[in-house]
Amino acid sequence: MAYIDLGVDEKQFPGVTGPMRYRPETAKPLNELAEVLLRAPHSLPAGERELIAAYVSGRNDCTFCCASHSAFAAAQIDEGMSLVDRVRADLDTAPISAKLRALLRIAGAVQVSGRSVTPELIADARAEGATDLEIHDTVLIAAAFCMFNRYVDGLGTFAPEGQEVYAAMAHRIVEVGYGSSVPAAG
Repeated sequence: MAYIDLGVDEKQFPGVTGPMRYRPETAKPLNELAEVLLRAPHSLPAGERELIAAYVSGRNDCTFCCASHSAFAAAQIDEGMSLVDRVRADLDTAPISAKLRALLRIAGAVQVSGRSVTPELIADARAEGATDLEIHDTVLIAAAFCMFNRYVDGLGTFAPEGQEVYAAMAHRIVEVGYGSSVPAAG
């Protein structure tokens, strides 16, 4: 049970969806930010951007955000959940591009502290072909997900068990995006 009364059935509105239903005026800009960062046209595929969100959420031990964004990433990359699990388990040996690995290292540093991002991490990402926009958005995705993770866990929201729930959410996100990700009360 969430720490405050969100006015919703937590099983129907788990994780971030409950607080967003509780305070729609803050949900709107948060969903707009997620839409721009994770789905808007970009040189990094949406699945890779979702993987950055999942990776940071896992490092923050945020069950709901890690499970949901892992599912969102898996739904948008050819290798699916198998690759997501491998990245989360061991970034160094996961079968991903050197550029994505370098960006995930930056994201991991942001998760610790913005000051943990070093000129060497940036230089490594650039050496692997990352653009300034990709580096910028990686830092912003990581920082935003630290906030989202703390929002979800700071209110003690419900995180469903079982991948099926998150796979259904992934289908909705891939189809309609974050602007419509908070279902209407029913």
